[in-house]
Amino acid sequence: MTASTATDTASPLAATDPLVAALTQVLSPAQVITDPKAVAEAAHDRSGIDSHNRARVLVRPTSTEQVSAILRLAYDQAVPVVTQGTRTGVAGGADAVPGAILLETTAMNQILDIRVADQLVDVQPGVIVSDLAEAVAEKGLFYAVDPGSVFISTIGGNIATNAGGMRCVKYGVTRDRVRSLTVVLADGTVIHTGHDSVKGVAGLDVAGLLVGSEGTLGVITEATLSLLPARTEAAGASGLFTSLHDALAAASAIMAGGRRPSALELMDNTTIRAINGYDDDANLPEDAAAMLIVESDELERCVSDVEEYAKIFAANNATGVHVARTAPEVDALLNIRRALHPGLVKEYGGILTEDVAIPRGKLLELLEVIEQTQRDLGLVIATGGHVGDGNLHPLIAFTKGDPESWEAANAAFRQIVSRAQQIGGTSSGEHGVGTAKHEVVKGELSPELRELQVRIKAAFDPKGILNPGKKI
Repeated sequence: MTASTATDTASPLAATDPLVAALTQVLSPAQVITDPKAVAEAAHDRSGIDSHNRARVLVRPTSTEQVSAILRLAYDQAVPVVTQGTRTGVAGGADAVPGAILLETTAMNQILDIRVADQLVDVQPGVIVSDLAEAVAEKGLFYAVDPGSVFISTIGGNIATNAGGMRCVKYGVTRDRVRSLTVVLADGTVIHTGHDSVKGVAGLDVAGLLVGSEGTLGVITEATLSLLPARTEAAGASGLFTSLHDALAAASAIMAGGRRPSALELMDNTTIRAINGYDDDANLPEDAAAMLIVESDELERCVSDVEEYAKIFAANNATGVHVARTAPEVDALLNIRRALHPGLVKEYGGILTEDVAIPRGKLLELLEVIEQTQRDLGLVIATGGHVGDGNLHPLIAFTKGDPESWEAANAAFRQIVSRAQQIGGTSSGEHGVGTAKHEVVKGELSPELRELQVRIKAAFDPKGILNPGKKI
């Protein structure tokens, strides 16, 4: 991955441009934004990639019909389209490409129907994940996907990247919650794919293919998601360790046991210190090499689960164990983990976020590679992640505006990703490929498989206008 220096010299479309005029025929003038500053501000996600690509126009549709009309215009004129939500991604997946229409879905933010009997919810893509979780909880239901960006990311963005989060270890990722989708294809055709029924194998699993496709195959305008009965109890625990080895041994013992946690998270010393700097109430011991946070939400058993986890922490040389038995205490524990990324951004400014996933038995090996990479390149690399399912987030600090620092961060990125791939892992567990991992993903996909994916992309998008240069 490298910082982009390509610059599109064309100005954003003026109001007199024929395409803008056509867009204002299918949208209101307020939905078509040509102001250069506003368009430029919408050109980036949170990846830290210093791209200078200029989009041509920003549009904010409110319906499937409007999205279809936009794509028909774009397809006729072969104009690229980049679909966006709140741009909380960290892989460049929502970054502008030269001359693109930025199609922002945040105005499509309605929860259309909560079907209590079927434990389903119909939503538009701009709904914020935490808002959805709160709305269904009021009906006695539970939306299980819980990414770190739960309070700011959208359902559409979660579907586009197949987002995960802390509760994947028990409940799976976004794909496991998607039943059916309404999607607009590149030429404006509207399709409905998937099944609202629990079972459904008629035809190919097109809905499953669209989940995680990062806007390269179609624009999702509605989704039907599966829910669970509301959680009525949860308990948690934290453990402090003097070595990563002991922390991982404790995590492995928990996962090998019969008490499956609903979250199991790791933070290293650099992360602990950054969280203290971000949250005055965190007050974490800064001499700890690692911290584990675990949660159980098993009905009538969560407290006993957590007491067993605490015993496992102690058996693996934990220097401090705290048990959270009430909902506010559990929320406080999980909010410590949610502060990982913002804490490191506050501490170091430039952060290159990795998202490697490996077999759990290889976690210590990869952590040793990360520590060696820090020493070799003289960098700060903070590591946290979902150790219950082997998904680590090494966050590499760099100095913004310093090309040498950026290149060193990229060298570390490549070294860590390469090792993860060599030991049976992947370059992206949940954040997506975007542009950040467009090159390194070749290390885990054969030429034959990549060519197959190119052909699939061409079937959905013959002119290649949907988020070109991303994912595939």
